[in-house]
This record gives sequence, structure tokens and C-alpha cells, in this order.
Amino acid sequence: MEKVKILVVEDEIIIADSICNALNELGYHALEPAINFTEAIETIESERPDIAILDIHLSGKKSGIDLAKRIRESYHFPFIFLTSNSDSFTINQAKEVKPPAYLIKPFSKEELYSSIEIALHNFSAKSGDLMDENLIIKEAIFIKNKGFFTKVSFSDILYLKSDHVYVEILLHNQQKYVVRTSLNDILSKLNNNFIRVHRGFVINVAYLSQINNNSVKIIDEEIPIGKKFREDIVKRINLI
Repeated sequence: MEKVKILVVEDEIIIADSICNALNELGYHALEPAINFTEAIETIESERPDIAILDIHLSGKKSGIDLAKRIRESYHFPFIFLTSNSDSFTINQAKEVKPPAYLIKPFSKEELYSSIEIALHNFSAKSGDLMDENLIIKEAIFIKNKGFFTKVSFSDILYLKSDHVYVEILLHNQQKYVVRTSLNDILSKLNNNFIRVHRGFVINVAYLSQINNNSVKIIDEEIPIGKKFREDIVKRINLI
């Protein structure tokens, strides 16, 4: 399980530090802030944030809008525009890159939280990856947990178990999350490491340790195989 990683791009260091402190207090993971376009790209390349907060007016030749365009073209994650100007010219400039959310300085911690949640929600909905209150973005599911999104990487998931209208997500660190969705819906959003082995189970083959006629083992956990799924399982793991 990981916290949502947020990059703040703001050329006023005191403001950037204040935002980062607020983000950490809210339960997010604030990366080291960047003050310009170049620093922001370096951080994006090295840290792979889940969302960014971009001041429209940055020091240097390239603005926050230029950075937003690069994020949209090359990195594909949501961002929030941050500005002290709410004039029509600034707003119209920002609209060109269709930000999922927008913050006007000064803002409260509650407004910051709301903007982040809205941006994640809107971005996921636009990508077609919205699952009730949970989102799937960049090889991870963002689970609504105690009021904010908690990031669970696909690579941390051992298997998923259906429980009526809920799905239990079991992780390699023995944590468990429960989300309201169907096994079919969530499977359609996962990557190719996940296969259905039973009406009630989907496994991550990266953790597959044993297979026989009736069951598979995910590390030490034994999971039943449904008859109609066995042939597909064998093909998928290249045993024939």
C-alpha cells in the first residue's frame, strides 16, 4: 500500500513548503517541490507522481500551462492548476488544457483536499476507469479509505476474492481491502498478470507458486480452480 504521491510545482518556496506540509497532514505523500518546468520534469521522470499541483505562473520561460501540456501529452496523470489570479484571461488559458480541478490562492486545507479528490475522480472517470468510489490509474487502484484515496499498486496484490457485491483485495503484506464492485468489473481494469481461476477468485500469476488439478497456490495460500477456468489458466501460464 502506498500513499498518493503529489508533486507541487511552485516558485515561491514558502508557499510550496506550506502546501507540502498540508498535503502530508492530509495523509498524502508530498514530493520535494519543484520551482520551474525543468525541475518538475526531472521529478516526474524519477518519482512518477500520481497527481501534480501546478502554479500557472512559474519562473523561467515555460509556464505551468506548458508543463500541463507536457504532462497530458507524455505522462498521463491528473493535475490541478494553482494561481492567485482569477481573471478571465488566466482562466481561459487554463481551460485550454482542461484541468480536472483548479485552486485560487489563498485556499484552505479543506479546499486543497477537495480539489485533489475531485481531480483524481474526474481524471479516472474521463479515462473510463471509474469503479464506484474507487479509481484505477497507472497500474494501481486508488481505494477510498477513511475519507481519502489510498494507492494500492497492482504488483502488491496477491489475489481478489468475490463476496456478493463486494471484492476483497488481498496484498502481499497481509493487508486486506474491501471495495464495492464485481469481480468482472475489476478484472477488466487490471493488467495481464491477473487471471480468473474460479467464479469467486482472480489471482496475480506473479505470485503463483504451485498448480494442480484442483487448486493453485499464491505463495502459501491455496485457492480453488473452477473446472471451466483450468484450460485457460494452463494456457496463460505457458504450461502447454
